[in-house]
Formats: sequence, C-alpha cells, structure tokens
Amino acid sequence: MLADGGGTDKVTAVDEHARSGILCTAQVPWTNTSPATQIKKDLGTMPFSVVALFITPRADFAGVVAEAERCFPDTDVLACTTAGEIGSTGYDEGLIVAIGFPKAGFCTKSLLIEGIQDLNAQPVIDRIALERIALQDRNADMENGFAFLVVDGLSLSEDTLAATIAPALREMPIFGGSAGDGIDFAETLVALNGKIARNAAVLTLMRSRHKARVFSLDHLVPTERQMVVTEADPDRRIVKSINAEPAAREYARIVGKDPEQLDRFTFASHPVVVRIGGTHHVRAIQQVNDAGELVFFSAIDEGMVLTVAKPDNMAEHLRRKMEELSEDGPPANIIGCDCILRRIEAEQTQMSRELSEILSSHRVTGFSTYGEQIGPLHVNHTMSGVAFYHTEPTSE
Repeated sequence: MLADGGGTDKVTAVDEHARSGILCTAQVPWTNTSPATQIKKDLGTMPFSVVALFITPRADFAGVVAEAERCFPDTDVLACTTAGEIGSTGYDEGLIVAIGFPKAGFCTKSLLIEGIQDLNAQPVIDRIALERIALQDRNADMENGFAFLVVDGLSLSEDTLAATIAPALREMPIFGGSAGDGIDFAETLVALNGKIARNAAVLTLMRSRHKARVFSLDHLVPTERQMVVTEADPDRRIVKSINAEPAAREYARIVGKDPEQLDRFTFASHPVVVRIGGTHHVRAIQQVNDAGELVFFSAIDEGMVLTVAKPDNMAEHLRRKMEELSEDGPPANIIGCDCILRRIEAEQTQMSRELSEILSSHRVTGFSTYGEQIGPLHVNHTMSGVAFYHTEPTSE
C-alpha cells in the first residue's frame, strides 16, 4: 500500500562544501540531545522540498524522526537507519547526516510504500506513474528528473520492489539504498513524515533545475572460478548447496579458505557475481548460518551460476570514477549509497582513510547500505548515487 508524503565524538558540523553546493548538508553526532533542532539550524533558513536523514543505529530513531517532524512541519522528511554514514570527512559512524533539497532547485513527491513483502503491485505501479506525470506537468521548467529509493534492508524484498517500480518511472532513472543496522542485521527502519515503518520503502520522485547524473560503480573483476547453486531457498535468500556440496564448505574450498573461518571479511574480499545480460552483478554473501548454509544480501535461486570476482584497487578505482564524473566540471554535490561490504573491505585493506579523503574531496554525502538499487536491479558491493552540477556535463 502507498501513503502520501507532501561513531564519533565530533562536535556538530556543517559540511564545509554546503555553501557552494546545490544541496544543503549537515551532520550531528548521535549523542546530541536535540539532533533535528541542530540540523535545522545548520541547514539554514531556506525552504526545502524534502530533507533526507541517514541515522546511525546508535541513535533513538523514533525520537529523531519525531523531532524532525516538529522541526520541518511543512517539508517532507524521509529517514532510514544505516550501516555507517558518509559525512563531511568521508566514512564515519555514529552520525545523523542530513541532506536538504532547496525548493528553488527541486520539486519532489515522496511516497511511503508499505507491505513490500506481499506487495499488491498494480496499484503501486499506477500511483507512481500518475505521480510522476503530475510532478512533471507541474514543473515543466525543471527538465531533469530522477527517483531516490530507501528500503527496509531486512525485508528480503528489494529485488521484487526495484523491478516493480522501474517500469512506472519510464525514462526517470532511479537509484537508492537499503537501510542498515551496522553489522548487527537485527532491525532496519525507514520513515516518512514521522511515520516509521518496517517491511516498507520510501520513494521520492524529483524534478530539478540542475543537471542530475545517476550512476553506479563497482571495482570487481570476474575470474574463471565458477560454481553452481544446486539447492536454495529463494524466499529467504539462502543457498544450501553449491556443486551438490554443502554451500559454505564448497564456497570456502573454491576461494581457498578454511570453512570454519568464513566471516564478513572473507565475503567482502571474495565476492561472487552473476551475469545478467552482458553485465556482471554481485550476489553478496551476508553470513553463514548454523546449518552451514550461505545467506545472501540479494536474490538467489537454484541453477544460478556464480563467478568468483577479485577486487581491483578500490581507492584507485573510486578516484578514477569520481574523476570521470568531473570530466566537464566537478559536481557541486554527490549523494552516495555505498554497500557495507565496500566499507568492510576498505577496513580490511587499510584503505578507509584514503577512500574517505576521496569521498570528502568530491563532496559525497550518504550512507552505507545493505544493498543498492539502480534501475530495475537490487545489487551489492557497489555505490549507486547521483551527481549534481551547476553546469551540464557532456552525456556519456
């Protein structure tokens, strides 16, 4: 169903780039006793079409959302929990990060989509299509459109939801991220205008005066090592056997690891991908369960051929991709939905600081996710996002 919407002890900080950017950004530590009040002050007095809040799981999510509803009574406020934040200095934890979209440059429509595990698809498709057309008709002078999706990261429904939404958007590109819960995988939440929901998503349709370039990137290179899923529980994203052998044990054998020592670092450094069309997409492993089965972050099924991928140098790759986004002038702001597995890999390879410097220097603001949405796909081990420009760059 759809409902309408209209780690750190750092002191409160306003993104130093915000003054010259298109978006307004702010951040506060989770220990702040009035975080939304401080965020409102730091974002400034201009009216916003929508405000997005990426909230550390350390914070009182309900309290922050309720306070934000009081602070921004005439503005749509969407929120989600995170697996980490991307703030003014790059990767961070323990923050509440805010992005304000000024009314002068954006017109938006936010929708709360509930019950996504058993979605009645046609009414959702019809409503999104009608809202997209109405938003475009009301804002003919805003030529650039895109959609932003945040979704319950433990719903196991992101794949179906992304595939359902995309056709209703037609030419409007969509990106987004799955709400996280650090590395606990216990509770992930989304909210719109004070209403908190599980098994739900918030879709925001946007029209803008500014050039908006939606993108997706990953640094993984497929190898020759392959495996076949021979038994699975697709509804729970569980692989029980690979190559007719117990899944975790066989995966460990193929990647050359001790099956008793598989952990999130192993999965981050030895991801598996599936070929869809002419492109490989990651099917990331979340954990090994007590039965020795592999629990995945995204859709999995019997007969699927998985290919082991090897990571390229993540810092060099990110720097190169950010430079490509800046070919015809640097973006004024970038929103990034960055997979938790990228952050884990960065920590493991001691690249966190270098990656943070790249993110900060290119004005990336966002959060670490349990999965990313790009077009009709739910993917992992990627960064999806949108870059905004004061002047229009050359199309790809």
